[in-house]
Amino acid sequence: MSTSAATTSRGLEVRSIDYVPLSERHGKVSHIGPLWFMSNAQIATLATGLISITSGGNLIWSFIAIVLGILIGTFFMAAHSSQGPRLGLPQMIQSRPQFGYVGALLVWLFAYIQYAGFNIFNSVLAGEAVGGAISKEQSSNPLWIWVVTIVAVVIALVGYDLIHTFERYLMYVTVAMLILLTISAVVNIHIPASQFDLSHFNAVAFFGQLGVAAGYQISWAIYVSDYSRYLPPTTSTNSTFQWTFWGSALGGIWVMFLGSWVAVSAKDIGTNTVEDLKHVADLLFPGFGIIALIVAALGLVSVTALNMYGGSLTLISSIDSFVKVRPTLGIRIVTLVVTAAISLLFALFATANFLGDFNAFLLLILYLFIPWTAVNLTDFFIVRKGHYAIAEIFDPKGIYKRWGWPGITAYLLGFVVMIPFFDVAGFYEGPVSKALGGVDISLFIGLPVAAVAYWLMTRHIDVAAEQELAHRQAREIEEAAAAHELP
Repeated sequence: MSTSAATTSRGLEVRSIDYVPLSERHGKVSHIGPLWFMSNAQIATLATGLISITSGGNLIWSFIAIVLGILIGTFFMAAHSSQGPRLGLPQMIQSRPQFGYVGALLVWLFAYIQYAGFNIFNSVLAGEAVGGAISKEQSSNPLWIWVVTIVAVVIALVGYDLIHTFERYLMYVTVAMLILLTISAVVNIHIPASQFDLSHFNAVAFFGQLGVAAGYQISWAIYVSDYSRYLPPTTSTNSTFQWTFWGSALGGIWVMFLGSWVAVSAKDIGTNTVEDLKHVADLLFPGFGIIALIVAALGLVSVTALNMYGGSLTLISSIDSFVKVRPTLGIRIVTLVVTAAISLLFALFATANFLGDFNAFLLLILYLFIPWTAVNLTDFFIVRKGHYAIAEIFDPKGIYKRWGWPGITAYLLGFVVMIPFFDVAGFYEGPVSKALGGVDISLFIGLPVAAVAYWLMTRHIDVAAEQELAHRQAREIEEAAAAHELP
């Protein structure tokens, strides 16, 4: 058997929502850098760089909005990553101390919607990329959506170690492709001087791009510690944060920049990201477009695998809220198949309207998870300072109770105060956003309100008593693991 006790003799990961004992901790913190770089180095990220350009903004302000949005969103996302080594738990199960054993279903439902939504979009794009590389006529062939889904499920089924290894090696190929693609874009695409004029500021386009970029990064927060939870608990918080932050931020900035650059010259902006990618690649040398699409498709397969893996963990967590789940390989297989089936069904029937509404979907994710990230991080870094009684998280009668009303109330309050600031083109425009001419600053409203509200409502918690219980249970869990009493 390998150094990873997370797998069976068949090489398949068996752990899911359960605690990872110290004897099974392994890996290098540097391995999470390539994983989060690859999470952004794919076609879906390219499409998010179009927002400012399609809204009437110019290139320089699009670049500034992308950088600010990604840095803001990635800061919170990377902070969650540091929870993995400390707790040895997947991300979503960590919501129970704030929202309660049953109350956490509120955020798990939204998380599962996100997994499904991203999987639909990514599998359709990957199918188009594979089809476009083989034959233009096959670009809409549902066969490739099936292939992408099946391969992603296999990767997710093998689990944590294969995901890390796959992303690490794929990064080398992707970086080479992106360097060549960037050279082609810079050399062959003419950008008018007006695109670099700082006096041409469009507030709606700027904040729209900033919000989508931030939302895109924050959307990873719901599963970021899934991929750091096997690291040794001695892994420093700073190193986990840094590898996650810079891996994700650099991948996002690079690819979104490319999206904006290409959008400036595109005749029909954003109508077909796959064709735009192939066209720009072929400008460098004939045939490079096919290579770029194949590499891009592999990137989308890897991201789809991440969503399958996270969706499975979230579904298991949800089931465990009603019926006690024994975390076995069997339950992983069942939940992976269910997650894949849901994503595949919608992907096969996805319309052009769905793909066109992807940006609205990203904003919805931002709205739903800003209050959650505020509550979760405030609890971890300020209220309980990283000390949790692991066994209590799996006990419906434990200290975290069935309903965590401070977390639920703070979340709802944070979300409600954001509503007047929402602006989702074609769907809803809040009164404050309308008064601001369509500018959406809800991110800067909901986050501090939810965080402060949660902190105020948890001042009564006996943190010292919880920490003592956490230390005692940690010793008991490790002793049980050493005695092979854990499943």
